[in-house]
Amino acid sequence: MDGMDLDFQLVLLRRMADHNPDLVDDARRRLGASLAEMREANKRWQAMVRSPRTRSAAARYRSVLGEPESVVPRRLGDVDCEARRWALPLWPELRFEVLAGPGGAVWNEWLVRAPGAPAPRLETLDDLAPWSCTVDEAARAFAPARPLEGTAPTRWGLAFTTPDGKGVRHEVVAEFTWGLLQRTAVVGAG
Repeated sequence: MDGMDLDFQLVLLRRMADHNPDLVDDARRRLGASLAEMREANKRWQAMVRSPRTRSAAARYRSVLGEPESVVPRRLGDVDCEARRWALPLWPELRFEVLAGPGGAVWNEWLVRAPGAPAPRLETLDDLAPWSCTVDEAARAFAPARPLEGTAPTRWGLAFTTPDGKGVRHEVVAEFTWGLLQRTAVVGAG
């Protein structure tokens, strides 16, 4: 794994640490990185994003992650775009996807299930463990899910109804960072 791949994975983990510090610490150790290295990687990323000489977000991902593993044309309404995907060693069953529009504008950036990777079983609230699924998987499994505004640019939320392991239905809010489930809360639960 080259330094840029490592740095980028540490950037993803840094934002996830707010919700799941234990999972992040385990993942960071698997990458062989210290907490200080994670902070420094995030600092470099933020400086690159905020640089006045910054290139387009799509070009930034290519410079950090290299050529995408795949580029899939997509059509959203009447606009053509591309889904560019990169493999990340920390999550072999997922891909980091950048949805890029005309001129390199990035419309979305998140983790998605890798083609051919088995999808998680999502039937009840009990199946929604941290890091078990992506936004699109949860939205499909618990349709109709309602998107919620996230608390930061890399965060999303979904509201939906699902049964628990005993069949009792609950209103649930699920929070995602970089497209990966971080936590759920039953609405109105004490």
